[in-house]
Amino acid sequence: MAVTIRDVARASGVHVSTVSRTFSAPHLVSADTRERVLAIAGELGYRPNRAARALTTGRTHNLGLIVSDIANPFFPPLIKAAQAYAREREYHVFVADTDEDPQAEEELIQTLAKQVDGVVLVAPRLTNQAIERLGMELPFVVVNRKVKGLSAVLMDVAQGAAQAVQHLASLGHRRLALLGGPRGSWTSEQMRKSAEAAVAGHGIDLTAIGPNAPTEEGGQAAARAVQGSGATAVLAYNDLVAIGVIEGLGELGVEVPGDVSVVGVDDTVAGRLNRPKLTTIVMPTPAAGRTAVDLLLQAVDAGGGRTAAQTILETGIVVRESTGPAPA
Repeated sequence: MAVTIRDVARASGVHVSTVSRTFSAPHLVSADTRERVLAIAGELGYRPNRAARALTTGRTHNLGLIVSDIANPFFPPLIKAAQAYAREREYHVFVADTDEDPQAEEELIQTLAKQVDGVVLVAPRLTNQAIERLGMELPFVVVNRKVKGLSAVLMDVAQGAAQAVQHLASLGHRRLALLGGPRGSWTSEQMRKSAEAAVAGHGIDLTAIGPNAPTEEGGQAAARAVQGSGATAVLAYNDLVAIGVIEGLGELGVEVPGDVSVVGVDDTVAGRLNRPKLTTIVMPTPAAGRTAVDLLLQAVDAGGGRTAAQTILETGIVVRESTGPAPA
């Protein structure tokens, strides 16, 4: 016969409600009692009924995590870290992909709202107004976006962009092309502002090219504009765009880094395997995944009220083969 909560309570010498709290609200149970109950539950093979817990506590112990393109190698490390951290807190994560479509993003949020206790939105494509409206329904945390009244995890891409400009200036580059991302991207806007401020101190001419699709194809399509700008260096929205522009420039007979240096953003496996290996801005994606889930669970524990905690994670440049001295 299946082991019941009463069996665990009897063997532990505690009330049934104490066993229930051990699994549904462990912070309300003393450490010694919690450890004893969990140990005995493990010995007996007891597994709490999640559906029953949801009816009792009003929680599903499920979280939603929505990304704009699951095929982009930027997202998997974040997803894995978020899932692992959620599992430690006895939560499960439903992952969904919007394919860069804001309408699909809103539909997914509305669907998940019935099945989860909160949602993490990573690099959302919805407007801030839409996110604020949807955030009235259940707890939200946004990653790489600032939305009034919502908690956020921000990777300081502005810091990384400034370091990239400094690196390129030290190599003698004086004409820089900035390949932006999709329209409305918070990351793209932060990169632009930071690059504009940084080039002013180095006497560098900056040409902004975009918006661009945040894909390899987007980078390839921008290659001719880069060539036409006369730039000897490129700062790309992400590693995929950087890899694409390297391919596109190669097709035009432009060598990287001999003729043009290229810097990406994200430090993905694709960039490390590319030839030339990609100089890039390291984004702390695993830390962002863990932090976003932690902030979301804080909001859930607070009863779903709107919170506005903000965590900023540092970034930095790693220099590889795709950057070199400016051509004579």
